[in-house]
Formats: sequence, structure tokens, C-alpha cells
Amino acid sequence: MKIAFIGGGNMASALIAGLAGKLTAGANIHVVDPNADALERLRTQYGVTTATGSDAAVTAADVIVLAVKPQSMRDVAAQLLPLIDTARQPLIVSIAAGIRGADLSRWLGGYGAIVRCMPNTPALIGMGITGMAATQGVTAQQKQAADDILRAVGPTVWLDDEAKIDAVTAISGSGPAYVFYFIEAMQQAATELGLTTEQGTQLALATFAGAAQLATQSNEPVALLRERVTSKGGTTYAALTSMEDSGVKAAIIKGAKAAADRGRQMGDELGAAD
Repeated sequence: MKIAFIGGGNMASALIAGLAGKLTAGANIHVVDPNADALERLRTQYGVTTATGSDAAVTAADVIVLAVKPQSMRDVAAQLLPLIDTARQPLIVSIAAGIRGADLSRWLGGYGAIVRCMPNTPALIGMGITGMAATQGVTAQQKQAADDILRAVGPTVWLDDEAKIDAVTAISGSGPAYVFYFIEAMQQAATELGLTTEQGTQLALATFAGAAQLATQSNEPVALLRERVTSKGGTTYAALTSMEDSGVKAAIIKGAKAAADRGRQMGDELGAAD
């Protein structure tokens, strides 16, 4: 499989790290990015080919991964349009937030073989998860290729409706920031309770990592796992009662819905016709 990446930033680098020498040889991966330093690092680490602008290697690719900022996607699509070999029908994979498949297709002259993805930052350590949706022009073989590529950095979740990508963005795409936010609060609480910053950090990080693994490996719902740690009248009960009284759960749900709403707004804004 020949894969071209338009954009060589963090998420592209994570995918390349999972792909090179595993799904395909590094020499079969081509990266286009204006940042010469980023290209040199990728070339040295993974044996990929590189260019500072889209070229014939992009035309020869079986899969073209668009890993650029959402605000740049329209311009990138305009540059890519004359390079797409419509006779070969390469698969276009977009990992840009807010860019709808219909708008990307329109910018690419009505091109139909597009998979829209929403990975998250734990992909940087091979522990991401990606929501995915395919347009009608994607073949079963291309859908499998997209799945193979994104599975290089973690599991995938396929959606029957692209509109649900906004919900994926709200839960897993933005989700790591919610976790970091809670960890920050735990660390601050630790220092206010008299622990050192180092002790608070160690305790908070290990607790989150352990609890997440326990929830992942258990066949029981997380609500039951929570109940087992919460003896009525005990310390955990006191903490959770205080959080519930402060509306913590409701605030998290409201925040996630705000993220989904913003995803829809971005789609409207970025996809607006000229």
C-alpha cells in the first residue's frame, strides 16, 4: 500500500510511527509538509520519502491522508485536485476536525471516495481511538484500508452517520483534555491537603491510569465499579456527594455537548460556500 500524508505534524507522525515497517514499508509512505525539519525527522526515523509540496508521489498513492489544520483544508484541496488520478480512485482520508465529507468532496470536484476520521491525542503513544465514517463512494477494500491505517494507533469505531462525528469529537476527540483537567484538579487538591507537588502528581496519574485500566479490563459497568468503592458514610461517599451537590457530572455533560455544538458550528463555518 502506498500512502501519502499531506501534513507531517503530531497526528501524522503518530500514524507513520504505527505504519512504517508494519502495515507497509517506510519507503511506501510519502509525506508533504513545508517544514523541512519535520520532514528530516520523519525521513530519518521511518525511512519515508518527503517533499515540501505536493508532487507525483501523491498522485501515485493508494491512500492520501489529509492531516492539516481545518482552516487550511480548502486550500489544500485546491492544490490536491489536479493531482488526484480519478481513473485509479485513491482513497482520501481526512483527520481534520469540523470538515464534512460533503464539503471536502465539493472542494475536490465532487470526488466520492472519502473517509472522515476523528482520532485523539493518545494516538501519540499508540493508545488512541478513532471515530470513522465513509462516504458512499468508498469501496469495502478502501474502508478496510482506512481501518488498517487508523488501527495503527488504536481501536476504531465506525459510524453509520457522519453527523455523529461531532459526538465523537466531543467525547474522545476533546476527551483527553477533560481527563487532564480533572488530573490538574486532583493535583491541586493534593497540594492543598499538604502533599508535595511531586507526591500529588504521582498519586493522581497512577490513580487515573489504574482506574482506566480496571474499567477497560472489567466486564462490569463503570457505575458498578464506582459503587463498589463507595461505602455509604465513608470518605468516597463524602467526596462524590460533594461533587454531585456541586453539579460536577452535569457540568461535564454540558461541556461535552458544548464541544459537539462547536463541532457542528465549525462544519458550517468552514464548509460555507464562497
